[in-house]
Amino acid sequence: MLQRVGRATDVEEKEGDFEQLDLFGSEDLNPAKPLNGVYYEESTCKYVSFVVGRRHYEWSAKKCSFDKEWQEKTKRERAI
Repeated sequence: MLQRVGRATDVEEKEGDFEQLDLFGSEDLNPAKPLNGVYYEESTCKYVSFVVGRRHYEWSAKKCSFDKEWQEKTKRERAI
């Protein structure tokens, strides 16, 4: 999109009369998807479930009753 910077008195406009504006340059065109599912939070050593990006439930890794295999896979692949 072009925005007029100065007034052109001649019929022919010079190259410097227009300035290119970057209207969407500061916005992220591909925003991050909200978290869904269970993740392992390394800073608190807890498993945390998220629903549409909002924290829903959390439990301690020490008291987790899920399979050890699942726990290790979640720690490895879904750590935040």
